[in-house]
Amino acid sequence: MSSLRNAIPRRAHKERAQPDSRKKFGLLEKHKDYVKRARAYHQKEQTLQKLKEKAAFRNPDEFYFKMINTKTADGVHMPKGQANKYSKEELMLMKTQDMGYILQKLQAERKKIEKLTASLHVTGNQSSSKHVYYAEDREEAKQIKLEISEKKKKTIAEDLPSDIKRKMDASYKELEDRKSRVKELENIYGNMASQKELQKKGKKRKASGR
Repeated sequence: MSSLRNAIPRRAHKERAQPDSRKKFGLLEKHKDYVKRARAYHQKEQTLQKLKEKAAFRNPDEFYFKMINTKTADGVHMPKGQANKYSKEELMLMKTQDMGYILQKLQAERKKIEKLTASLHVTGNQSSSKHVYYAEDREEAKQIKLEISEKKKKTIAEDLPSDIKRKMDASYKELEDRKSRVKELENIYGNMASQKELQKKGKKRKASGR
C-alpha cells in the first residue's frame, strides 16, 4: 500500500510570496530564514550567558603576563611593539645582505649600459668624417659633447629606415632610463654604507661615497 501511495504523483506545496499590500516590507521571511535567524540569536544568547558566568566567578587576584605586555586599541588587545627583537649583530648582517643585493643590481645595470652604449656607438660611427673641437673649460666641453651627440643622432636618423629609427630612439630612451637608475642605486648604496659605518662599534667615521 505504501509503495502504491509513493507511486502517485503529489503536489509540491510551495510557500506563499509576500502579498501585494505588504510589498513595501520587502521579501516574506521563509521558514528556513527563520530557522537561521533563531539559531544565530540563541548562539549569541549562550555566548553572553557564558561570559556573564565567567565575570561572576572570576578571581580578583588573577594575574598573567599578557596583562602588562599588551595594550587595548579600539577595544582590541594588541601586543606591544617588540623593539629589541633582533640583536645589533643580526641587524648588521641584514644590512650587509641588503647592500650586497643593491651592489649586484648596480653592477647588472652598468653592464647593460655598456652593451647599449657599444651597440649605439657602432651605429654612430658609420660616418667617416672627423672634426676636432676646442673648449675653454669643462662646462663648455660638456655642452659641445651634448650638441655633437644630438647632431649625430639627427644625421644617423636621416639616413636610416623608419623601423630602425624607432628602434634607435627606444634604445636611447632605455639608455637614459638605465643611467638614471644607476644614479639612484648609487645614492641608495652610499646611504646604506654610511648607516652601516655609524652602527659599528668604536670611533665613528663617515663612509666615502662613490
